[in-house]
Amino acid sequence: MKKHNSFSIEGQKARWGWFFVAPAILFFCLFSLYPMLNALWNTFFNVKLLSLKKPEFVGLKNYAYVLSSPDFWSSVKATVIFTLSSFIPLTVFSLVFGLIITTRKKGHQLLQMLIYSPAVLSSVVAALIWLLLFDPRGIANSLVNFLMRTPGIDHKWLTEPAKLYMATAMIYFWKYIGYFTIIVATGVAKIPTSVLEAATIDGASVRQTIGRIIMPLLRPTTMMVSIVAMLNCMKSFSTQYLFTQRGAPNAPLNVLTLNIYKTAMRDRYISRACVMSFILFFFMMILTIVRMKTSESKE
Repeated sequence: MKKHNSFSIEGQKARWGWFFVAPAILFFCLFSLYPMLNALWNTFFNVKLLSLKKPEFVGLKNYAYVLSSPDFWSSVKATVIFTLSSFIPLTVFSLVFGLIITTRKKGHQLLQMLIYSPAVLSSVVAALIWLLLFDPRGIANSLVNFLMRTPGIDHKWLTEPAKLYMATAMIYFWKYIGYFTIIVATGVAKIPTSVLEAATIDGASVRQTIGRIIMPLLRPTTMMVSIVAMLNCMKSFSTQYLFTQRGAPNAPLNVLTLNIYKTAMRDRYISRACVMSFILFFFMMILTIVRMKTSESKE
């Protein structure tokens, strides 16, 4: 057996690999890992923003307070409603649009550009655009009044809870459908053409090809799209924040991220905000594991 030579080509490659990876590891530890560990540490203390007093150790009292708070469970309800009303349409229609784009021979590039164009906008800009549309004098009211022949009626898109749920979910769908459609289209493009040609030669119809060949081979892509869409919906913040700043009622829009922001910045209870952040992280981790296990069981 030859002894490992640290000056060999493989050893030099390993050292250069660590050299190039080191900045990313340093930035991750400094700006991600350390804030996470510090936030976890703060959950056991009574830390208030801008307070000069030494934080007092309180153990699990912050967790007990948050878990017994009606405001927290109201935020959980708002988060669940928004997530379900956003990520399910995103997953379903991204598959539909991805299949349409990859199967069309003409105009697929134009269709792809039209679907993806909202994704280049920031979340704040997208929310501001739709705020103008949902204004009492905006296009949404005008279109509904034209179709229903009810001129001058304010349909209260920014005040009624049910319409607020629908409006925020619609904005998120419009903003991110193009992103997930491109991922699905990429997954379809990676399917070997020989498999599809063999199905055509064997007499499979378009429906059979999609249902029995393309969809099973797209399962890893579908799993990734559903997980990423679900996590992004659970982390949504800017749309709800801007809507509440424009006078929309707080209860339907008070998702966990908005509640965390208000608890930390308005009420100055950093410890309680950290507790809610870790509870949200725990929910996201559990749902991701369940989704992955479900996909593995189907495999």
